[in-house]
Amino acid sequence: MPTAPRPRLRHALSALTVFLLLPALVACGEKETGYGDETVSGFDGVTVSADVEKAPTLKWKSAISYPKDPKVKTLTEGDGEEIPKDRGVFAKIYIGNATTLDKEWAYESQAAEGEELPADKPWSTILKGAKVGDRIEAIVGSADLLGEGGNPQMGIGNHDTLLVVVDVVKPAADKTPHDVDASELPKVVEKNGKPTGFDFTGIAKPKADDVLKRVIVTEGDGEEITTDQTVTANYLGMTYGAKKPFDESFSKEAVPFALNQVVAGWTNGLEGVKVGSRVLLQIPPELGYGAEEKPGQGGTPGIPANSTLYFVIDVVKAESTPATP
Repeated sequence: MPTAPRPRLRHALSALTVFLLLPALVACGEKETGYGDETVSGFDGVTVSADVEKAPTLKWKSAISYPKDPKVKTLTEGDGEEIPKDRGVFAKIYIGNATTLDKEWAYESQAAEGEELPADKPWSTILKGAKVGDRIEAIVGSADLLGEGGNPQMGIGNHDTLLVVVDVVKPAADKTPHDVDASELPKVVEKNGKPTGFDFTGIAKPKADDVLKRVIVTEGDGEEITTDQTVTANYLGMTYGAKKPFDESFSKEAVPFALNQVVAGWTNGLEGVKVGSRVLLQIPPELGYGAEEKPGQGGTPGIPANSTLYFVIDVVKAESTPATP
């Protein structure tokens, strides 16, 4: 099902995402830590180890004053590729509290490839010009990174100075849909006017690192879809060369799904598409189910690990997604 939860941070929420994107509330009147303490500016208040082969260690010299904007420096330069502009990144993250001077990291990435960080602020500022292999050190205000509430679970108040160390692992997948000619994607096979599968004749086996490809077969006359909406659609999905779909709704009824709860290939592939359109998508593994194998149900074939997914989608309607309590 395209509505299955995204694997890993793809997209089941990791602990870092909870900490960084869902800031916890702080009770009104809570003391703002660090006020009145002697502080220094920027990086003079701490020493961070530079060996990227090991997790960073820190040695506090003094509390660090709250920055108006993030201060960033490259502690160790990597020799890998530069992260493309406006692209997210997988990186190992370490967050220390430069106000309370705790000896342990308030947060430390555990996954071997780190966490997927978005291409928006403050990460776009921290990672500007970054290369694979870099160790980057940043001084960031807690409000910029975590929101006005800070995060009590991490021991971070609502006006704490944070030391952030980022070890850049690799670029995140390119989520931009590439509109291509219809000849680059398989033909839709229909019976009685409804899609029943794909004909892959003449279509080369896709590469695992290929881009997200899209063909708008027919353009509707409705409003453009945004990624915060719930879309109702009929769809059919197959893997390359398969004989049968692994899932479809054309023989049943259109299915509603929130675009923030599906694989990234759907979220980004349908963004900007007009309601009433028929769309073809070729979704690379990184934007689909990745290395996760999906078993088939009800006699349908499963989805092997690292599969490229093909979908034909008829968009019926789009509406606001109800807020989660």
